[in-house]
Amino acid sequence: MLQRSHGRPGAARSGPERPGTTPDRHVRGHVTRRGYGRLVQTTSAELVPDRRTLAPLRNGRGDPTTQLGAAEFVRATLTPDGRGPLHLDWRGGTLQVRTWGPGGDWLRSRVPGLVGAHDEPVVFDDAPPALARAQRNHPGLRIGASGTLYHDLLPTILAQRITAMEAMRQWRRLCLELGEPAPGPFPGVRLPPAPDRLAATPSWWFHPRGVERKRAEPLITVARHADHLWRWGGSSPAEAAGKLILLPGIGEWTIGTVLGTSFGEPDAVPVGDFHFKNVVAWSLAGEPRGTDERMLELLEPFRGQRGRVLRLLLLDGNGAPKFGPRQRIQPMHRW
Repeated sequence: MLQRSHGRPGAARSGPERPGTTPDRHVRGHVTRRGYGRLVQTTSAELVPDRRTLAPLRNGRGDPTTQLGAAEFVRATLTPDGRGPLHLDWRGGTLQVRTWGPGGDWLRSRVPGLVGAHDEPVVFDDAPPALARAQRNHPGLRIGASGTLYHDLLPTILAQRITAMEAMRQWRRLCLELGEPAPGPFPGVRLPPAPDRLAATPSWWFHPRGVERKRAEPLITVARHADHLWRWGGSSPAEAAGKLILLPGIGEWTIGTVLGTSFGEPDAVPVGDFHFKNVVAWSLAGEPRGTDERMLELLEPFRGQRGRVLRLLLLDGNGAPKFGPRQRIQPMHRW
């Protein structure tokens, strides 16, 4: 399967840059101080975000840490330097970056990776019809890298083995009860739970909130290893994956998910997902049901870009046929 780069006219690229390992070379413009946060304005076309790139960082419309509009993005997160809410605004065609708190400098340096400036869009030649249609409907898709591994792990762990809607509700409740209000002019936006507070929370506290022990303990483990996560977040995706797999309760699905959101890895595939294997089997081979092994076999011609292929198929609304009555899900807190 041939692939050819679909880069920006006149843009030279010597190789991928790991998010968080290089200084911010792309933000150009002026920096001013205002009462509502530090403002960085840039006229670089490379940095004007695409909503599709930022969407995976929001865990449902009710995510209290992240808001995403047509041309605005707000995210309250934690950094090695402290809390740091971030606001991106490109309504006028020029990206404006505002931050608050001690983590502001750290977040500003990662804006290029966040909006996908380190990623190189790809066009797949001789693609199967479903993929050809998806890349025609979503040209120039870029994969962003948040650099916030700790933040991204928490909702991903909550999403293990349960429905997406239930996971979104649990993430919202966790942030409302253990997180703190974020500084800045955004009412209702909250920070994710701080590592020290989450690490001190006993596993029994989670059960009335719908989170059983098998997911509560990995949350606590991740919080206890938060200092390591900042270091791993600056390493290569392969190295980080080798470290994450050593943490109890962190498996292939969780790692594949956060490699895509935190590192911007275009080859990351969440193996073990209930739906993805069927989406790939149906879209690429016309098979209504698949296995993880079959999914990886069908994606093998796209190695190096398998995560991008999956994201394109999902963006285009591809889904496998459904059979039988809809299964009733009993909420965990009612068990």
